[in-house]
Amino acid sequence: MRAIARPVYSVGAAGLILGAGQLHASYLAPEPYAFVAWSGAVWWVVFAVAQLTIAYALGLPDLATSRSSAAFRGLAATVAAFLVISAFQAVLATPLLPRSSSMIVGIVLPLWAVFSWNLTLDAKNRATTRDRVFLVVDRAEDAVSVEADLQAGPEAPAALVGTASLDELRAAGTGPHLIDAATEVGASILVLDTAAQAAPTIVEQAAELHRRGVRVRTLSLFYEEWIGKLPHAELARVSLLFDIGEIHRVRYVRAKRAVDLLFAGVGLVALVPVLAAAVAVNPFLNRGPLFYHQPRVGRDGREFMIHKLRTMLPDDGSMPGRTTWTGTDDPRITPFGGLLRRTHLDELPQVINIARGDLSLIGPRPEQPGYVAELAEKIAFYDVRHIVRPGLTGWAQVKQGYAADHTDAFEKLQYDFYYLRRQGFTLDARILRRTVRRVLRGAGR
Repeated sequence: MRAIARPVYSVGAAGLILGAGQLHASYLAPEPYAFVAWSGAVWWVVFAVAQLTIAYALGLPDLATSRSSAAFRGLAATVAAFLVISAFQAVLATPLLPRSSSMIVGIVLPLWAVFSWNLTLDAKNRATTRDRVFLVVDRAEDAVSVEADLQAGPEAPAALVGTASLDELRAAGTGPHLIDAATEVGASILVLDTAAQAAPTIVEQAAELHRRGVRVRTLSLFYEEWIGKLPHAELARVSLLFDIGEIHRVRYVRAKRAVDLLFAGVGLVALVPVLAAAVAVNPFLNRGPLFYHQPRVGRDGREFMIHKLRTMLPDDGSMPGRTTWTGTDDPRITPFGGLLRRTHLDELPQVINIARGDLSLIGPRPEQPGYVAELAEKIAFYDVRHIVRPGLTGWAQVKQGYAADHTDAFEKLQYDFYYLRRQGFTLDARILRRTVRRVLRGAGR
């Protein structure tokens, strides 16, 4: 339902903007004119595109937390769109949009944002009450993890309404104890871990609940559908039991590489003015080398040199061969480097890596060889993420962000496995859309 609210807002906002233009042409102008045939109508289209792009970056309508937040974001997107038009007006030295209809747009669009947010809120509430999860697990920590993941931001809204351990069900003796417990809390989804699936009495009761309309999922499938990752406890069973798009689908491979080359071409053009600005500013605000080159582990474990604009103090050589996780407020980050990180412009030289084939636009984020060696020893199946070409952005980045320690890396691997299992055009487009939103909002670094 949340996916429906977004196009409702977008279509409605575009209709209101173009409708304001038509209103001026038909009724507000001193002399009526044909809006569609008017050469200035293109500026209403430009305004609509700018407003919708900025609104998406601000999270309308689904990321607003209240009606006032929705109204403020709607107003901010509208004001920003008017500033875009104002910039064109300054360059062309001529008015582009009529004032009367512009005032109407400025009033109506924030109200439309509130209306759309209300629809999203209702959709979230209905989805949450519909997906009521009852969990049967062998380990209590698995139940804690599921609850934390559902609260952190699932792909499909759900609430954990009950749990039962295998020991509890065995101690209760014979009888439909699982059926009674799930029915009592009104569960709509029953989730069984690997141990529960091996218990005949549990499976029999799960089958009966299934006949009564309760959906039944394995823990692995539940994580995939509702949370968007594969739990590490299940990786031993699924680590190689699925097709990977980059290996098994030739058309996908070729199309993905074509998109990479197109993006690299556009990125190389954009890199030129960024480098010119960085060269001018670097001697004053970020003294030291302009670029930062670092070895990373790519597809099939091959190492390559990744290119970035430097954002941290130059390495003084006091810790040769030693790697240190970069924190959010790392003191090594320079002020100018912080700006580059917040705007993600420090990543732009990686279009060179994409053009060379070291990186793809989308894939698991490559790590340093030192980290890979450590993580491969501590985390089972870590090397499987190197089956595909690493990416500039990926599912783990849009779901979790950048890893700051081994615990984060463990969490990221579960998202990487989800990407490997679901790799395809649909998921790639989803990742790209979320990445654009994070970049425009200055999030993720």
